[in-house]
Amino acid sequence: MFRGTFTALVTPFRDGGIDVSAFEQLIDSQIAAGITGIVAIGTTGESPTLSHEERDEVIRVAVTRANKRCLVFAGTGSNSTEHAIDLTKNAENLGVDAALLVAPYYNKPSQQGLFRHFKAIADTTRLPIMLYNIPGRCGVDIIPETAARLAKECRNIVSIKEASGSVERIGELRRHLPDAFTILSGDDSLTLPFMALGAVGVVSVASNLFPSEVCALVRACESGDLKTAEKLHRRLLPLFKDLFIEPNPVPVKAALGWRGTMSSEVRLPLCEMSEANNARLRKTLDEFKRQE
Repeated sequence: MFRGTFTALVTPFRDGGIDVSAFEQLIDSQIAAGITGIVAIGTTGESPTLSHEERDEVIRVAVTRANKRCLVFAGTGSNSTEHAIDLTKNAENLGVDAALLVAPYYNKPSQQGLFRHFKAIADTTRLPIMLYNIPGRCGVDIIPETAARLAKECRNIVSIKEASGSVERIGELRRHLPDAFTILSGDDSLTLPFMALGAVGVVSVASNLFPSEVCALVRACESGDLKTAEKLHRRLLPLFKDLFIEPNPVPVKAALGWRGTMSSEVRLPLCEMSEANNARLRKTLDEFKRQE
């Protein structure tokens, strides 16, 4: 169901609060570049540090500013099933198009627990749901058999953001899942190999900075123009890698701050980058721009 380029938006802060104006400008720039959709309050949006009132504000601004010009997802996952149900219902009431549900983190449920968690959420909402598998952060893996079971039992679970880092996983998912169930890369650097094996897009961090270029990469992959896709991938790869030299979204916010479009402010326990990594990222960005 979902395919194309989706930006996992940062949440701009200024002086401790949400910078609504900067957030609106970011959304406008994404839509102008031809993005398929935006994801509010995901990992990149620093969702763990947002209050309930701030979460509502971010979702409300995203829905209002997008104004049906692109799809709007809200990250509504939690390691408490009841909490995730409440977050998803609330996002639905605020008008989002879909929910992105990360695997429960820290408490490490079994595959049966994962199935029951996601099914319980799906049963309480009409929203289409994209699962989010990121074992490195959550400590638990949504295996292909569990994803396939959810696709069969829950009509509104229709997609997965796969961030296991395993290219082999895409083939396994594609073998188990129905054709209509879509797979999106959760890692910018793996967009090309993932799409070559059956994924149909990306949920991107880098597109906060360069939405046109990431959209072009995805379109080239979709059309089978592998020569263009490989050229774009090679150009973007150093940037993809250096946007994760420190915990996301610290590097991408630093780069957006250098542009002057927003503050680079993050909330503790995240903090500003080291001087060495600042210099490294600036060099990578300068080299990227010289290739234009």
